[in-house]
Amino acid sequence: MLILAATPMGDVGDASQRLRDALATADVVAAEDTRRTKQLASGLGVTITGKVVSFYDQVETARLPGLVEAVRDGKSVLLVTDAGMPSVSDPGYRLVAACVEADLPVTCLPGPSAVTTALALSGLPVERFCFDGFAPRKQGQRRRFFETLKSEPRACVFFEAPHRVADCLADAVHVLGPDRRAAVCRELTKTYEEIKRGTLGELAAWAAEGVRGEITVVLAGAIAVASDPEDLIDDVEELVASGMRLKDACAQLAVGGVSKRELYEAVLAARPSVD
Repeated sequence: MLILAATPMGDVGDASQRLRDALATADVVAAEDTRRTKQLASGLGVTITGKVVSFYDQVETARLPGLVEAVRDGKSVLLVTDAGMPSVSDPGYRLVAACVEADLPVTCLPGPSAVTTALALSGLPVERFCFDGFAPRKQGQRRRFFETLKSEPRACVFFEAPHRVADCLADAVHVLGPDRRAAVCRELTKTYEEIKRGTLGELAAWAAEGVRGEITVVLAGAIAVASDPEDLIDDVEELVASGMRLKDACAQLAVGGVSKRELYEAVLAARPSVD
């Protein structure tokens, strides 16, 4: 069986017991970085008894036949990456696809994920979201990427390299404007974890001073333009239900020809009266 296993993003205490057991018993451990996987096992007090092979981007295709054959022969193959879940912007999906194509069993040991952790910590409405991997590196492509999010109603989460965060957020401001809300999550689960929340304009100014560490960005979904406050009442109440203050929700959703005051009064008028 092929076993995909999520590994801690920083704090080894996040490792599941199932991951510990799998590291100790798997016949083959395919690791994005064999040194980091051995360090993880050592930190967990686990001895890896199986064969350890590297499985990173440059060797992924070459390793596929041997690993598929190992699963076919009845061996347990454990796939781990440096941090988080294999296949999510990390090596893995090609091996999963190859095993599926060969009608071989595949399972997963769930655990840490920067995507869901950042969404939960963002403080933004994230009932619906999309994940876009890493933002494009080149400015032109990056701005076209943000163009596709102008009217995207779902929250969008993506990864970014620390040395590109400032340029990335500046491009987001250029395309989406300074008032779209977002959160920049840095060093999730690690000692210096930091979550910066605010408008794109505020976050771009903060990032201009320099940012370090592994970065996950959550961008709020686009708000539909409306000219009648009644059209926005349900959206306001949804934000309030998620924990936002009524005044803040009205300020965020007041767009087009609707003022914050008009929207605030419309929401109050629409609520059931209390005798």
